[in-house]
Amino acid sequence: MPFGLTNAPSTFQATMNQLFGSYLYKFVIVFFDDILIYSKNLTDHLEHLTVALCCLRDNQFFVKLSKCSFCQSSIEYLGHIVSAGAVHADPKKIETMLQWPPPTTVKQLCGFLGLTDYYRHFVVGYASIVAPLTDLLRRDAFTWSPAANSSFTTLKHAMVKAPVLALPDFSKEFVIETDASNDGIGVILMQQGHPIAYFS
Repeated sequence: MPFGLTNAPSTFQATMNQLFGSYLYKFVIVFFDDILIYSKNLTDHLEHLTVALCCLRDNQFFVKLSKCSFCQSSIEYLGHIVSAGAVHADPKKIETMLQWPPPTTVKQLCGFLGLTDYYRHFVVGYASIVAPLTDLLRRDAFTWSPAANSSFTTLKHAMVKAPVLALPDFSKEFVIETDASNDGIGVILMQQGHPIAYFS
């Protein structure tokens, strides 16, 4: 599909959703042309691979072998490392955050916040930690201060200490814990006492 066309990405995603509709979140996750097939054991995985590849072939979509990985116990997917029952942030991205120098412009701050925001579901109280930095994004408000520097440093440390999150199991009960204060609202989505995601 020529991606210069208007709405081509959303049309392609809708096509993939329709194509894999009955398999989505059972053993397939699709984000544009990134297709993740997951299984509990090798026998199921071979069966799921066959179904997914036949589904693509029957609808005249093709995969490039050099871009495929099969039968992996752990894989990088959309900036995360996904393994059996767990997901954590890509260590290369965390290293990039750690090496980020203190921003001197709003554009640099936006770049740093964009990178950390992608992993916000790994950090407890992300919104409260980042509040002094987001305040600097207001018009003519960018002045690097000790509070901003403290927030910047705290956010880096929080990213390094980010927990490994569990993958959701839709056959089990979910638990939501919430907390609120004058500064923000925090929510933890859990299963069997293990966090799946944080929101603040």
